[in-house]
Amino acid sequence: MARRIESELNAGLAPLDLTVSRLGLIGHINAVPGASFSDLARMSSTSVQTVHATVKTLVRSGLVRDRKARAGSASTIELTEQGTRLLAAAKDVIAEVDERLFGAEADPVQREIGRAVLDAFRDQRPD
Repeated sequence: MARRIESELNAGLAPLDLTVSRLGLIGHINAVPGASFSDLARMSSTSVQTVHATVKTLVRSGLVRDRKARAGSASTIELTEQGTRLLAAAKDVIAEVDERLFGAEADPVQREIGRAVLDAFRDQRPD
């Protein structure tokens, strides 16, 4: 099921020139202002080198900026307006995929899986 979800998301995100992993990094940058490259690597379950390379690509694409991009200083990575708009468009894609796979018209077993996952994460939220 996880492969199917990732496949559906990647297909939906492709017109936005995004993948699930790039979207994840953009989401982390948005959610954790001032996160370091090491923080982003931990959150993304990837290497610092991969995060550096991806952030460079995102900067060139105009999606993020690094306010302190110079040797010897900590980076301050944040979304640009273009990055914020792309994140909003990606959220729409996610909602469409979620509805298709787990919504009212989806297979009943898949709907039950969706409910179970939501319940599991709901139980993990801090009070």
